[in-house]
Amino acid sequence: MTEQLLLPAFYLPNVSYFQAIYQHKGSICIEQHEHFPKQTYRTRTQIGTANGKLDLIIPIVHGKKDHVAVKDIRINYDHPWQRLHWLSIQTAYRSSAYFEYYEDDFLPFYKKEFTYLLDFHLEQLELLLRLLKIKRDISMSESYVKHIESEIDWRTEATPRKKDILPVANPYYQVFEEKTGFVPHLSIIDLLFNQGPQSRSFL
Repeated sequence: MTEQLLLPAFYLPNVSYFQAIYQHKGSICIEQHEHFPKQTYRTRTQIGTANGKLDLIIPIVHGKKDHVAVKDIRINYDHPWQRLHWLSIQTAYRSSAYFEYYEDDFLPFYKKEFTYLLDFHLEQLELLLRLLKIKRDISMSESYVKHIESEIDWRTEATPRKKDILPVANPYYQVFEEKTGFVPHLSIIDLLFNQGPQSRSFL
């Protein structure tokens, strides 16, 4: 029996996140009970711009408790981050080959207000898997277990410092490649907007 792949829920995860999913043929389990770790891809993604990488960070509601489960993290709408993120995405990718093809799929995430960060991530993940034509059974963790021997555990592997889960083996054309060179480890939308239906072949 194939082991489950245990993953954190990220904001528009990078290409290597989907490489891990695509190359793992079994089911996926999303961790929802871990204490929310700061400065990770759980609230940030990176896109490619004319000036290199740009971090887009979702603000969250900070409570009185230091340790809050990921499933209980709420999104903060005190500032217009949705409008700013969407403007940044438009600026970065409006000249890419497939931005207009996918634009209507992603715009709702910058119009609708999700209460919980995890709900936002899960709905995005479902969309991204559908666009990439990757079919996987997805479940949610039932409790937090620090060390799991029966599953492939990538919860702590993909961080802004470690960059990726798997190396990006297949560079692809990027909008600003002539200026910045190929920039690896960007959000999966960088691959989708540049390669469209061919994106899966780069995983």
